[in-house]
Parts: sequence; structure tokens; C-alpha cells
Amino acid sequence: MNPATVNEWSERHMIPMTYESMMAFADSWIAAWNRRDVEAVLAHFSEDAQFVSPVARTLIGRPILRNKKELEEYWRAALTRISSLEFKLDHAAWDEKRRELNVVYEANLNGERKRACEIMQFDTSGRQIRGEALYGAII
Repeated sequence: MNPATVNEWSERHMIPMTYESMMAFADSWIAAWNRRDVEAVLAHFSEDAQFVSPVARTLIGRPILRNKKELEEYWRAALTRISSLEFKLDHAAWDEKRRELNVVYEANLNGERKRACEIMQFDTSGRQIRGEALYGAII
């Protein structure tokens, strides 16, 4: 599945998210991060998407990013501080009514392993309009 679009999942097209398409998207998302391919990660975001990250507060002074450009700048700045990055997918879950995908994974950043979850909410055209990164215990 092309990580740049989730249009086939949208309500407008009346095609429901399947387990296979959900996992393909999650796998593509994980692979893009492991390649440090910010363009691929951003490809499905709308221009005015909002994103919440507790790490953003330490890097840019606030936890809420207000658009795709701010998100790109934040991720590029964050990647300069990360010498080693490896994500491993645990599982994903889709909420059809909210058009929300939750990706649960293990994040190994600079040798520190944490449980993590990315919440992605999509509009009816399949663009991500909101997201939030959550980080759990060091494992």
C-alpha cells in the first residue's frame, strides 16, 4: 500500500478499512520512520494538520504543532538529535466512526526502548488531520 494516501479508507468512497490495509499502512509508516524518510511520513498529512507531542515541548517550546510545515521542522530537528532509531510494530487498531488509526509500537531511540502509540485521525478524503504521539515506560 502506498503510504502517501489512505483515500480507499475514507467514508466518502464507502470502502471500509480492512485489517490488511490497516496493517499495510502501519507497516509502511514504521518502515518510513526506520528509513528516516520524513517526506514519506508526512505524505498523508493535510496542510493544516495538528499534532501533539510531549517531546515537541522540549525541542520547540510547545507541545502542539499547528500545520504540516511546523511538523516537518520539528521532526527534522528531532532527527538531528537521534543517532539510532528503530521502530517495531506491535499492533494497530482502527475506529471506523472516528476514522482514527492507533499504531502501537516499540521505539528504540539512541538505545532507549519505550512503548509508544501514535494516534492518527483522518478526514473523509483520507488525509491525516490530527495526530498525537504517546510514550510509555522504558522497557
